[in-house]
Amino acid sequence: MARVIFITGGARSGKSRLAESIAEELGSPLCYIATAQAKDTEMAKRIAAHRVRRGDVWQTVEEPLELARAISSPDGEYGAILVDCITLWISNLLLLHNDPYLVLKEVRALANLFPALETDLILVSNEVGMGIVPENALARTFRDLAGETNEILAAAADEVHLLFSGIPLRLK
Repeated sequence: MARVIFITGGARSGKSRLAESIAEELGSPLCYIATAQAKDTEMAKRIAAHRVRRGDVWQTVEEPLELARAISSPDGEYGAILVDCITLWISNLLLLHNDPYLVLKEVRALANLFPALETDLILVSNEVGMGIVPENALARTFRDLAGETNEILAAAADEVHLLFSGIPLRLK
């Protein structure tokens, strides 16, 4: 039975580096499912920097929306599958559907996949609910959606890690 490892924390807290390190310990080949989309120059630079850091040991699959399919399709073919990041995935879904309930339906479907997986799965997500209350409705909806998503996935995961200032804390 595969393990599901959920990693969360603030921006630039070291989540991706920890996730990559854990995955590399699990053995190759490695699959990296990227949910980001290079819609501007700054994001394109971030994506390129991530690719350089990972190197050639990773096969990258770019999937901004159909995450459950992207995970289940290659299941059993890798030492580990890493998804970076859940927060961008739900942002993509929210902008597509404009309905947090439809997004949460997809999040629950993803969590329901976990018991059947053969490949260890590592999920990276941002913790966005520890700051101020956003001033606009879309940002508040996203913040609340991210919190609910993290709650659902962390409950379904075998391990949960929280990063503060580059220091990982194992919560579960």
